[in-house]
Amino acid sequence: MQSERQLFLQHIAQTSDSPLLLEIESASGLWLYGKNEEKWMDLIAGISVSNLGHCHPEIVKAVQLQAQNYMHTLVYGELLMSPQVKLAQLLASILPSTLQQVYYTNSGAEAVEGAMKLAKRYTGRPEIIGFHHAYHGSTQGALSLLGDEYWRNKFRPLLPGVRHLRYNHIDDLELINSQTAAVFIDPVQAESGVTVPSNDFMQALRKKCSQTGTLLVLDEIQTGMGRTGTMFAFEQLEIVPDILLLAKSFGGGMPLGAFISSSEIMSSLSFNPILGHITTFGGHPVSCAAALANLQVLLREKYIQEVKTKGNLFVRKLIHPAIQKITHKGLMIAVHLDNFENLQKVIQSCIQKGLLTDWFLFESRAMRIAPPLIITESEIEYACDIIISALDEVYK
Repeated sequence: MQSERQLFLQHIAQTSDSPLLLEIESASGLWLYGKNEEKWMDLIAGISVSNLGHCHPEIVKAVQLQAQNYMHTLVYGELLMSPQVKLAQLLASILPSTLQQVYYTNSGAEAVEGAMKLAKRYTGRPEIIGFHHAYHGSTQGALSLLGDEYWRNKFRPLLPGVRHLRYNHIDDLELINSQTAAVFIDPVQAESGVTVPSNDFMQALRKKCSQTGTLLVLDEIQTGMGRTGTMFAFEQLEIVPDILLLAKSFGGGMPLGAFISSSEIMSSLSFNPILGHITTFGGHPVSCAAALANLQVLLREKYIQEVKTKGNLFVRKLIHPAIQKITHKGLMIAVHLDNFENLQKVIQSCIQKGLLTDWFLFESRAMRIAPPLIITESEIEYACDIIISALDEVYK
């Protein structure tokens, strides 16, 4: 009889030739548990998804209660479903007055796709601008925005009319013009190894978009829900986007994304043609119930207020001759080493010692640290001790 590992390799489509093959039996808080009493501290939170850790009891309860009431019905704006309405209302209460209408999606990539369509429909313009080293998803439109040639080249032809600028370069903003429907940008670039823009650059971008009638789309799929120390990263930049994108931790562990805008902009999807963007499962009531519980906990507890202190503690504790630099914003942290080969050895050593970490798509020499926001100071010290031990082992 074949083992589950063999069946996994035989029947689950592989995206690399070296999957981790950790067999997960259960998860709770910061911890993942294997079938043979193994356990790993999850230092990446499913890539910035499980901000409240795994199986938070309030989220689990919300999922169970909603599943008992009803699951899938018809989700794209036709039926009134309480989890959708309550979540949108709570989001609207903490967002600026120009971000009041929510379109729910299944994922971040679909939120990007929907926002691209919305920007073209509302402005009537053909061009969209992204940035080098930006990641917005792997679907065809999102991939066209993705700012790294290695990852997109084999899937051409991509969408026409997409241009890429240099992140944090004010001079490049002159290329935004009356043909530009939207500019898509991360308020912190994660996959480049955590690149933080200057406030001057972001404010100049906001000004240029306003001058040219271009929609500014902020991709907060990784940064949202408190990851950088405020509920949304744009709060620290003193700007407001025209369209806001959410996903990952927004769903509290369930699949959910959203693009959010004003009623004026969003209404353009409702006519000529009607049903300008539709989805079968986006805004699934069980996912919305989980997201509502997730947001309520984040607003009630002090986890977000503690993010900056916890991020700084990682930086203070991670001192080793092999570390070339650490770039970070809140609990988005990149530990830069000398090369990819040594980084992989360090990551494998950490896993063997009971700590799950990862690397970045566009910065393969850096270790990703993005733990659940609930991590404690003692757990940070424990994680740093393991990382230091792994570095000692590799860089003897």
